[in-house]
Amino acid sequence: MAVIQIERKPLSFAERTYLPQIASGLKTTLKHLFAPTITMEYPEQRPAVPAGYRGVPTLVMDPHGREKCVSCQLCEFVCPPKAIRITPGSVPADQPDRAHVEKAPETFDIDMLRCIYCGLCQEVCPEEAIVLQNLYSTVGYTRGEMVNDKKRLYELGGTLPDQHFKWDKKKAAEEAGNDRH
Repeated sequence: MAVIQIERKPLSFAERTYLPQIASGLKTTLKHLFAPTITMEYPEQRPAVPAGYRGVPTLVMDPHGREKCVSCQLCEFVCPPKAIRITPGSVPADQPDRAHVEKAPETFDIDMLRCIYCGLCQEVCPEEAIVLQNLYSTVGYTRGEMVNDKKRLYELGGTLPDQHFKWDKKKAAEEAGNDRH
């Protein structure tokens, strides 16, 4: 087997002292030293959230402060990582404005460590009770803090305007039906 030797050209004086490489590095350093800063001071400054961003799933109430969730459990069934856990409960009889609602969630938990932010829960919800917020920085010191319970989900979601006024229409229809008889 033959060994091939490659002839290398001899290094010049500048190349032997590494001065061109040092000058190139200093040039890059000085360019960045005097350039305007592009660093954001997070969390005071936050980047713009792009349109269509799917953030943290939360529960919302209607404008009258009523729970929109009727515990149909579709979001729990469609969730790929099984991050949603719902325990259905009954609606108290002392709420006449919710007489047409059969169930309400007794407990509603979303494990944010398991959630993959896919948005399927929002898409499948017939009552529009789950909304994906533009939050992207959820933190916790323990695993338990990363499980959002019903109270925390309503704190994050708040109240959104209802586009359908479904309960108000049903209530008005029931009153109109009672007046005819």
